[in-house]
Amino acid sequence: MSKGLIGVLTIGQSPRTDVTPSFEKILGEEIKLIERGALDRLKMEDMQLISPDLTEQTYLSRLRNGKAVKIGKQRLLPLLQRELTELEMSVEVVMMLCTGDFPTLNATKPIIYPDQILTHTVQAISPTGVLGLIIPLEEQKETLIEKWATCNLTLITEVASPYEKSDVKGAAERLQQHGADLIVLDCMGYNEHHKKMAIVGSGLPVILPRTLTARIALEYIEK
Repeated sequence: MSKGLIGVLTIGQSPRTDVTPSFEKILGEEIKLIERGALDRLKMEDMQLISPDLTEQTYLSRLRNGKAVKIGKQRLLPLLQRELTELEMSVEVVMMLCTGDFPTLNATKPIIYPDQILTHTVQAISPTGVLGLIIPLEEQKETLIEKWATCNLTLITEVASPYEKSDVKGAAERLQQHGADLIVLDCMGYNEHHKKMAIVGSGLPVILPRTLTARIALEYIEK
């Protein structure tokens, strides 16, 4: 097993060609990525099986064909566990390609969780103030506010999907107008262009989970 192998686990389908170029730019050529997705083994006609019901937490991810898909957490977890168990056999560390919370996953190798990186980074940068969140779906708002409550910040949110045409610039501008002094793009689907638009719209510091997570992974695996 090579020390230069990092697993990338998405809640959607792999390969995530919309995300891995960002990782590769930071990690360099010597570190190789092995990808797996929770929905890799599902056929298109079976995608309705993972649709969320009204009572469960909803995630948004990307299919191999580029389309966005909503996923119910309870339906997702066993599929995610199956792919994680196989992925960690051939890598040193796994990067979770989602800013959601997955405490019930069982692993024998370290997992880098973007949600924990985000909340601890924000606490380190801005222990007081107003945090602006740009999130993919309106139905995720309550869950994400609960996730960020530990930071003891005033939270304000705007919705702008990273997978469909949306106004990230406008969302960031509205957050700034309502008093935000820091913005987090709370989904691994947001890219460097989304971050640039958020900065242009708000003039504020903007945290992008995918690049932050990749830098943490590099710190861990570099020896």
